[in-house]
Amino acid sequence: MRRLDRAGRIEFVDVAAGSAVCPVDRDLLLARFHAREKGGQILDGAAAFAAMWRAIPLLRPLGLAARNRLVLATLERLYTIFLTVRPMLQRWMRQ
Repeated sequence: MRRLDRAGRIEFVDVAAGSAVCPVDRDLLLARFHAREKGGQILDGAAAFAAMWRAIPLLRPLGLAARNRLVLATLERLYTIFLTVRPMLQRWMRQ
């Protein structure tokens, strides 16, 4: 995503680093993807991905589509499924 953000519209923060300022519980931030929009609203899960996609011109159509309630609900369900298989994928990638 960093490579796609050529205009530098997104500030990526590694909350795993001890020096990161966390407006939300650090464990919660590490468990799910979070983003803060310009207005200060903190989003998580699929809504956070959609906000990030809207900031990247190439992915903007996906982010705009996610403003639809049904599309966002579907993306959130897929993200939740991904979170359940993520540990297995991480172990597999380490091998």
